[in-house]
Parts: sequence; C-alpha cells; structure tokens
Amino acid sequence: MRLENKVALITGAATGVEGELMGFGGSTARLFAKEGASLILTDINEQSGLKTAAQIRALGANAEFLRLDVTSEADWARAIERTISHFSQLDILVNNAGTGAETDVENTTLEIWEDQMAVHAKGTFLGTKAAIPEMRKVGGGSIINMSSCYGIVGSWTATAYHAAKGAIRLFTKAAAVQYAKEGIRVNSVHPGYSITPATAGVYDNPDTAAPILARVPMGRMAVAEEIAHGILYLASEEASFVTGTELIIDGGMTAQ
Repeated sequence: MRLENKVALITGAATGVEGELMGFGGSTARLFAKEGASLILTDINEQSGLKTAAQIRALGANAEFLRLDVTSEADWARAIERTISHFSQLDILVNNAGTGAETDVENTTLEIWEDQMAVHAKGTFLGTKAAIPEMRKVGGGSIINMSSCYGIVGSWTATAYHAAKGAIRLFTKAAAVQYAKEGIRVNSVHPGYSITPATAGVYDNPDTAAPILARVPMGRMAVAEEIAHGILYLASEEASFVTGTELIIDGGMTAQ
C-alpha cells in the first residue's frame, strides 16, 4: 500500500476500462488504486471516464470521475474544489492529458501549434499552479508531468508536439526548484514508443511499426503499465529525495 491515505488527481485518465487497451492515465489510476490511493479521475471522454471510475470502485477503492478540459483555468478550479470536497486533501497530481500531431515545420499550422502548446504546456502549467496551494496545506506532495522521449530528442515529424513536451520538461525543473523547500516534488516522465489507444492505429501497421522498432534497442514497444509503474515510483515516498528530474522509460531509444 505505497499510496495509503494519499489522494491523487490524474488527468487523461479515462483509458482504464477493463478488457480494453489502456492508456497511461487509466493504467496509472488502476495501479494507484491497488496501492491505496483515493482518486479523482479526469478527462474529456466522459463515457469511458465514468466507466473506469465505476470499475475501480467495484474493486473496493475510492474513485470519482470529473470532466476536465486541462486548458481551462475555470475547469481546474472546479476540479481542485471537487477533490477537496470529496477527500479533504490533495497529495499527488499526474498531468497526463495529451494529444498528438504528426507534422514537420512547414506543415505545422498555427492552429496545430497552439493546440499542442495548450493541451500539453498550458495544461501542465494550470494543473501545477492549481495543485500547489492544496499540497502546501498538507505539508508537501508529488507532481508528475507527462513529457515524452520527444521532449528530449528530435524526429522527422511531430514539430509542435516536440516543442510542447520540451516545455513540460523545463517547466518541471523550474517548479521543482521553486517548491522543493515546501516538500512539493515535481518530476517529468518520458515514455518511449508505447502501445496505447492513441497510438494503436499507427503502430498496428507493420510498415509504420518496423522503422520505429528499429530505433529501440530492446526491440519492442512499451505497454501502459510499464509507464504507470514509473509514475507510481515518483508518486510514492520511495522517491522522497527525487525532484526536478526526468524519468526516461523508452527501452534505450534515447541512449543512442
């Protein structure tokens, strides 16, 4: 019970329906529940989010779903208020919500650029800003920001995604330095190529998957639970002296 008596808010957490392919947020929610956490699950996908929360409650854990647009400061205020009204505290925030955009510089429209920066960078900023005052009240907490291997290295595409995930990486370090003395730890997670609901359609194509796998020394893609275990570590007291760092979980891809 590594998260016993802890309350966690997870964004992008609708993808945790049993029997379906899970995403990082849904898999993390289920793992946190097994480790004793009470949960506020958020997403814009209400149908799957409500189902995920109901299934977690059926397993005996405390879980509530709330619709949250991470780009909305008002939505964040309501999410934090709902968390405190349900569970009286907030100990862990996982800024996981995200989208993708596969375009090079010349084919990246202003709309694509602004959308990627809003969901990833702005969403992470707003969530972190909203959570800090509540974590201060309980003497500390852990904020885990989902970046990417593409927040560390470049590629032939995904220009705006790279920029947004890179912004998360450096924002994480700034926040970690600013709030370390208050016991609020802030770290980023950098998954490599992973099979999730967002990527399955692309990676199921052998012609697409083959060159991607060629870049991974371990020769395979991750599953969501492998990333969730890294998030669990950063959320737990086992990482009590870890802040401002990147946890890269990519099968060796960025080591080359």
